[in-house]
Amino acid sequence: MALAVAAVLAVGLGIAGVAIGRSIHHAAVCAEADGFGREQLDNARTIVAAGRDAGLSARDQTIAVMTALGESSLQNIDYGDWETDGVTNPDGSRTTSIGLFQQQDGWGSREQRLDPYTAATLFYRAMVEDVPEPERSETAPTEVAHRVQINRDPQHYAPYWPLAERIVAVLDDQTVVDTCL
Repeated sequence: MALAVAAVLAVGLGIAGVAIGRSIHHAAVCAEADGFGREQLDNARTIVAAGRDAGLSARDQTIAVMTALGESSLQNIDYGDWETDGVTNPDGSRTTSIGLFQQQDGWGSREQRLDPYTAATLFYRAMVEDVPEPERSETAPTEVAHRVQINRDPQHYAPYWPLAERIVAVLDDQTVVDTCL
């Protein structure tokens, strides 16, 4: 599966600028791979770029991609669990989660939570604050994500870790990006 992703990305990456407060370069994936569409892989690339821009490790970037996989399958959705399943917060109120990380109102404005770069930055800020180093690097990735997201199941994200590792490894491979310039 990783080879399929690498092969498609090696052939199908293009460089595009995205304005999110400032211009960043990210790979616009031009083909589908492993069941993920262009937008999903482009969202993963944006999550990785936000982590890199914040000076965070590849492991931290992978935790963020894993979290977005577990929350939204890397889709920037504008609705949450209340609308689809009637899920409520522990206090009984309706959830207001949206975006890649299914962030509720307390994370920021609707616009911020639906902007992939900003949503990732908000996630990273919370991760650094809620699980500081060196504790973060000694904690299981799913536990780190759980402490940031405060969901019901601390093991929810564990199945997404291997795929997140493969996605980040391919997207972080500058030689792949350089072949597409």
